[in-house]
Amino acid sequence: MWAWFHKWSSPRWFYQLSGSVLPWLAALSLITLIVGVIWGLAFVPPDYKQGNSFRIIYIHVPAAAVAMAGYLMMATAGGISLIWRIKLADMVVKCAAPIGAALTFLALVTGAIWGKPTWGTWWVWDARITSVLVLFFLYIGIIALYEAFDNKEAAGRASAILALVGAVNIPIIYWSVEWWYSLHQPASISFTGESSIHPEMLRPLMLTIAGFYCFFGWVLLLQVRNEILHRERNTRWVRDLILPR
Repeated sequence: MWAWFHKWSSPRWFYQLSGSVLPWLAALSLITLIVGVIWGLAFVPPDYKQGNSFRIIYIHVPAAAVAMAGYLMMATAGGISLIWRIKLADMVVKCAAPIGAALTFLALVTGAIWGKPTWGTWWVWDARITSVLVLFFLYIGIIALYEAFDNKEAAGRASAILALVGAVNIPIIYWSVEWWYSLHQPASISFTGESSIHPEMLRPLMLTIAGFYCFFGWVLLLQVRNEILHRERNTRWVRDLILPR
């Protein structure tokens, strides 16, 4: 196990191995997103209460779910970076933050669009919405920390600490609709009981969620690979890769 962990923590090994995964992730992302979105937007029947406005769920829910999962992954990488001083984990934190921020922003915007016909307003200081806004600011804070330090090692440590501290916000987001009175509806998907969403609507939703996860992984790998080339540009293996003999 430790040998496998050591190999994956090596920038060179990660770069070489991740290259074979990229085409599969790209294909899965495109297929699942295209099929899931078209299925959900064009073929699923309207909701009996919300009509066609509910269809934004096929963008809003996957974006929010992956934004939260991405932050947890980033916090885990931050912990690994702090404890074992692994360069690759620091790169993951740096590269995941802009992607997570974009997904969180998409979740906030689509939530506002959905809220207008449902609640009659674009925004309310609801517990779920407010905690997702905090998640967006946490992502932005980590991006800003990397830019604020000239010493990138210090920037990595500060960002890892913020990622770990901010992870407490994820269970708040998830359980906010249960802990406080909230206009936001409870989770429609349950992995321990029966989901409240009709199976005909659930199937394309699960497909788009899978697509967003694949997309996140695909873009993250691309970003980390670029970061590896930048940081390891003075090493022999990168010079040989760029200028093969």
